[in-house]
Amino acid sequence: MSSTSPVTTPGSPIGGGGAPAPPVHPVADPAPLGLAAFAMTTFALSIANTTIWGGGADAALALALVYGGAVQLFAGMWEFARKNTFGALAFSSYGAFWISYYVLSKFVLPGVKSPAEVSVAVGVFLLGWTIFTFYMIVPSLRVSGAVVVVFVLLTVTFVLLTIGAFETNATINKIGGWVGVATAAAAWYASFGGVVNETFKKVVIPLMPLAPGTRRHGQG
Repeated sequence: MSSTSPVTTPGSPIGGGGAPAPPVHPVADPAPLGLAAFAMTTFALSIANTTIWGGGADAALALALVYGGAVQLFAGMWEFARKNTFGALAFSSYGAFWISYYVLSKFVLPGVKSPAEVSVAVGVFLLGWTIFTFYMIVPSLRVSGAVVVVFVLLTVTFVLLTIGAFETNATINKIGGWVGVATAAAAWYASFGGVVNETFKKVVIPLMPLAPGTRRHGQG
């Protein structure tokens, strides 16, 4: 979302607000796609971290490269075309996060011989994303309540997984997995609301927009 002149479509989960009429864009709203890609990949990895289905980690790797990675990166590029700074930064960055997670898991960590060095490598990787996600909460406060919930839960997830990695603590990782499942659910909700509201051309699923003027103009 642009910090100076936000644009939106009715009920968009990522768009800003304040314009009486939605602008005409060269591409459809990519936010529901980006959120869905993020949600599914996060769910697969998080369910593995809970230890309910350990095989979810394998599914997460496949999703990280294609759906959570490439597709979410494309969503970020389309947000650039729509001049949506927030959506462009968020989707491009988390698309890159999943691709880098794939690279780290498949090519980097297998070559690290010391378990202590593995913990540090994973911890530093997650710490960087914790910092990024934490400061993204601030601009999300001008987007929607649905998006704020996603970023708050994701920050908590990253904090727990970062601590779990540095401390090699399976219990903290497991708790982080459960918060990650909640994060995925919140992202799926935002995606669901975005595609339903866009398709019906009215607010059907409440996303709690926070930008000034959105409630006045039916952004519900």
